Amino acid sequence: MKISNKINRREFLKTSAVASAGLTFRSAAARPVSIRSEKPHIIYIMTDQHRSDCLGCMGNKIIKTPNIDSIAKDGVCFTSAYTAAPSCTPARSGLLTGLSPWHHGMLGYGRVAEKYKFELPRMLHKAGYFTFGIGKMHWFPQKNLHGFHGTLVDESGRTETPWFVSDYHDWFKLNAPGLDPNATGIGWNEHRAGVYALDERLHPTRWTGQTAVELIENYNLNKPLLLKVSFARPHSPYDPPRRFLEMYGEDEMPAPSVGKWAKRFADFPMTKNAAFGDFGVAHAKKARRAYYANITFIDEQIGFILDALKRKGMYDNALIMFTTDHGDMLGDQNHWRKTYAYEGSAHIPMLMKWPKTMKTKTEQGSSLPHPVELRDFLPTFLDAADEKIPEGLDGKSLLTLVRHQKPAWREFINMEHSTCYSKENYWCALTDGKFKYIYFFPTGEEQLFNIEKDRGELQELASDPAHAGTLKLWRRRMVDHLAERGEAFVKDGKLQIRKETMLYGPNYPRGE
Repeated sequence: MKISNKINRREFLKTSAVASAGLTFRSAAARPVSIRSEKPHIIYIMTDQHRSDCLGCMGNKIIKTPNIDSIAKDGVCFTSAYTAAPSCTPARSGLLTGLSPWHHGMLGYGRVAEKYKFELPRMLHKAGYFTFGIGKMHWFPQKNLHGFHGTLVDESGRTETPWFVSDYHDWFKLNAPGLDPNATGIGWNEHRAGVYALDERLHPTRWTGQTAVELIENYNLNKPLLLKVSFARPHSPYDPPRRFLEMYGEDEMPAPSVGKWAKRFADFPMTKNAAFGDFGVAHAKKARRAYYANITFIDEQIGFILDALKRKGMYDNALIMFTTDHGDMLGDQNHWRKTYAYEGSAHIPMLMKWPKTMKTKTEQGSSLPHPVELRDFLPTFLDAADEKIPEGLDGKSLLTLVRHQKPAWREFINMEHSTCYSKENYWCALTDGKFKYIYFFPTGEEQLFNIEKDRGELQELASDPAHAGTLKLWRRRMVDHLAERGEAFVKDGKLQIRKETMLYGPNYPRGE
């Protein structure tokens, strides 16, 4: 499947009226400077709470993401990418460690451990890279480096470490003394939408993008760069600047996908940060319009980052990856936010562009259907750096998929989340990108979806006799997957109902 880029960068920048934002670039006319490095630069860019279907290269004909799509055009798009634990911190633990939830120990939303046996920045640091992180890390303590030479962070206003002030908030005080960075008035987990109340130059999306551009412009070391750029949006608040909101109309937004099986989640208190409930199509479309606009704002900043890499002569010798930590239900199945096994929450975008000199068997602009996950980043980066991939990682190098025509790969990927929002929302799931099986620990309920034919998960198939054989196959796979956890999870070859949730597993580093 070839990926098309329906709107080029020049047309997009005309449409978005960049000049109105007051953006200036000191080195825009500068002569390219080539940074010599035998090993490729590694640039990984991530968003927060970004659905897989909200990119042009994933088939969305409405959303404007030409710059993110260009990464796929110069590389590949992984169409069956999932997050193993679809909330911020456990997903980021998998990205950091190259491990599955059970093996890094975070089975739901908790605190990232202070140190792990395997840590992506630390291992690339030891491999000779200058390592730097910009934006949202969501680690604890909040300025923990995990091997980065340095970080400049935006923690979405969270203060979880005594006396912590994010670098973005310090910058905001310098550039807007006395103003409130949260003046728009929408909370972190709300699904109301609004227009950013301050000058666009103060928005955290712009700060993250321009901080990354500045670092690239100033980079003159003759050693490879590992750069993480982590945007805090499109995670709520849904607060784009007006010029991006005006690129979309509410009428063109897709309505939520709601199967008959999901009607039980419709009647819940209508609070502004509700995790469940039918708020009506109009409310969902309004939220989606602002969500799309936030993504397009990020896309513009990613365009500036890619341009900076090209001006610096680093783009061709760079492995560039784009992803997110998890998705956003946006009203699908009467669910909001994340922590669910359903497509809106667990299916994520993942793109990869490899260095120009790397020999591959895969044509640029291709889509690959193999089940991949955030745990695959660390081994991919070690592979690109020509470093040994240690035994014990659960992830696999994604470069295997582009270097070989028929690569050996996993059959399916595992996902899970401990109790969140409701006692029944404690589950483990498996998917190969074609079928998805979900087991709910508190009730023993099973769900089966044919997501290859029913991406909206409208038809729940576990109770359909026609799919009894498929259900049995996936149940057996789940038994095998959970067997290492002992009789509290699998006994006499049968899945067990659990009365208590487990947030931190036995493999979680406790600093002892």
